[in-house]
Amino acid sequence: MNRFWRRCAEAISFQASIGIATAMALTLPSLALAQDYPTRPVKIIVPSAAGGGTDTYARLMAAQLGESLKQQFVVENHPGASGIVGADIAAHAPPDGYTLLISANPALVVNPALFKKLPYDAERDFTPIARGVISPLIFVVHASVPARTMAELVALGKKDPGKLTYGSAGSGSTTSLGVRMLEEATGAKFQHIAYKGLGQAYQDLVAGNISFMLSDYIVVLSHIRGAKVFALASTDRSSLLPNVPTLGEVGYPDLMGVHASFTVAGPAGMPAAIVRRLNAEVNRIMKVPAVQARLESHAMIPNFETPEEFAATLKRERAMWATVIRRVGIAPDQ
Repeated sequence: MNRFWRRCAEAISFQASIGIATAMALTLPSLALAQDYPTRPVKIIVPSAAGGGTDTYARLMAAQLGESLKQQFVVENHPGASGIVGADIAAHAPPDGYTLLISANPALVVNPALFKKLPYDAERDFTPIARGVISPLIFVVHASVPARTMAELVALGKKDPGKLTYGSAGSGSTTSLGVRMLEEATGAKFQHIAYKGLGQAYQDLVAGNISFMLSDYIVVLSHIRGAKVFALASTDRSSLLPNVPTLGEVGYPDLMGVHASFTVAGPAGMPAAIVRRLNAEVNRIMKVPAVQARLESHAMIPNFETPEEFAATLKRERAMWATVIRRVGIAPDQ
C-alpha cells in the first residue's frame, strides 16, 4: 500500500512539474514582450481638439513615456462627435500596444448612455490601462454677463430662458452635462453651443460670443487671473483659486461629483504584460516631483489605480452618468 501511495505522489509531482513548466513557457514570452516594448513609435489618440485638458495631459504623458521607455510616443488629435471619432479609431486598432487612447469622460463612460448606436462597445472594445487624473470643473462667465455668483447666473437663466449661451466640448461632455444638471436642479434655461474642444469654446468666451461655460481649470486659469472672465464656483476647492467657493457651498451639492477625467486605455485584447508595464509607468511618472508640480499647476489630481481597479471605476461611472442622463431628460442620440 505504501508503494502505491508513493507512486501516486510521484505521479502528482511529475504532473505538477509539467504544469509549472507549461506556465513558465507561456509567461516568459509575455514578460520578454513587455521588457522589449516598445520597439517602434507608439501612437496616442486624443479624441478632442488640441489645447484642452485631455490634450495637455496626453502630451505630458507622451513626453514622459518616451523618455522612460526610450521610444517616441506621438499624440494624434481626432476630435468630433463627443469623442466618438477618436475612440472608434483606437477601438479598432491592432491590440499590440502601439495605439493608445487618452480620453476624457465621454468616450468610455458617457456615450454608451447618450447614443443609441456607437461604432464601438465602450466596455468590450477597450483595455483599461490607467485612470490617470481627474480635474475639478469651474463655472466662468464673460465680463459682460451681470453675474458674479452662481445665484445671479441662475436668476438670469430664469428671467430670460435661453438668452444666455454656454459652450462645451460636446453634448456628451461633463462640461455640458454639468450645466444640464444645473438647469434640472434650478429651472433655469440656457442655450447650448457645442464645440470640438474646450479650447475652441474658451476662445469664443473670451471674445464675448458665448456667455459662460463649465470648464476644466487649464483652459481658463490664466484669463481668470487677468480678470477677462470671472469664476463663480468650482466642483472642488483648488489652491490655484482659493477664494472660489465650491458648488456645494453655494447650494448645489449634486454637482460636486462632476469632474473631468483624463484616462489611458487601449484596444481590447492587449497583452497583459504590456498593460501592466504601461500602468506601472504612468503611475510612476505621476509621482515624479516635476510632473506632480505640472499636474498641480493644472488642477489635475493623480489616481493610482491598477488596470482592474480602473475597470471597476469605469463600470461605476457608466452607471452614474446613465442615471444622470435619464434624470435630466437627455434623449439618446441628442
